[in-house]
Amino acid sequence: MFFRSTDIGIDLGTASVLIYNAEKGIVINEPSVVAINRRSGEVIAVGERAKLMIGKAPASISVIRPLRSGVISDFDTTEQMLKYFIHKAIGNRIVKPRIAVCVPSGVTDVEKKAVEDATRQAGARKVEIIEEPIAAAIGADIDIQQPSGNMIVDIGGGTCDVAVISLGGEVVKHSIKVAGDAFDEAIIFYVRRKYKLLIGEATAERIKIELGGALDREEPRTMAIKGRSVLDGMPKCIEVNSTEIVESLKEEVDSIVDTVYRVIEITPPELAADISEKGILLTGGGSLLYGLEHAIYDKVGIKASVAPNAKECVVIGTGRFIQEKVQKANKGIVETFFAQNIFNQQ
Repeated sequence: MFFRSTDIGIDLGTASVLIYNAEKGIVINEPSVVAINRRSGEVIAVGERAKLMIGKAPASISVIRPLRSGVISDFDTTEQMLKYFIHKAIGNRIVKPRIAVCVPSGVTDVEKKAVEDATRQAGARKVEIIEEPIAAAIGADIDIQQPSGNMIVDIGGGTCDVAVISLGGEVVKHSIKVAGDAFDEAIIFYVRRKYKLLIGEATAERIKIELGGALDREEPRTMAIKGRSVLDGMPKCIEVNSTEIVESLKEEVDSIVDTVYRVIEITPPELAADISEKGILLTGGGSLLYGLEHAIYDKVGIKASVAPNAKECVVIGTGRFIQEKVQKANKGIVETFFAQNIFNQQ
């Protein structure tokens, strides 16, 4: 077998970086956050350690997310982050790895090239780019080569990608910059507007997980949160409930549901019939928002379900994609070798 353990798939997400190795499975799953010394430019921490510094670091340390809305916003920092994660995933190897990286379906050629360049600069021998809906479908064990329509709604940290896939390609696709980060921002804005309380990203994410939803629960939940008062700057604790948090996310949820509806509207009839029969598959961390599949069904009239491994679908599919690429290339090399030997013997 020519597939090497150094060949990996990377889900370079706005919120997290996941790395998949065919032999070991997911070997990295950490926040895409980097802490840098402002004076020296030295990277102090990456991933989980850096995330713990958000909102707590002194002025001399800058804690940043080098990716925004699914694309690179800080090239040099992204390169440093990738170097760290790649080394952590495969260690010191003489042979550089072949790496597949996924990108949102709506990225431009320039943005795609930036991802490819950053990955190569980080130490890749060869870089393959795959769009997230395709990777998600592969990771969810869908046979995308069949002449049959499959709709994937992948909701990550920065983007929501909706695509109809058939015969190995995206027949219809649309991407919007509304996803997990937008949910957090909506919650931060709501709490500040209603309660005059400033909260951070970590608190907003916790509220989203515990109370957030596309629909309210039968029994509303409540939780106490702490922040800083806008009025006097003092620490303050308040109680919020799931009903108001659902209301705070309505605009973002409607944007996602409307995007699904618009993609269905322009899908060829034969593929739309397949989707109506099979249903819509939701992947990505954002798809775990409570009741989202029901909100989609209420709007489009097609059953939607969340993939069992929703958070990992994209990285698993990306890893399988590079494995298949390598195996096909090696098969071609072997066939050429034997063909040449037979020719020489003749």
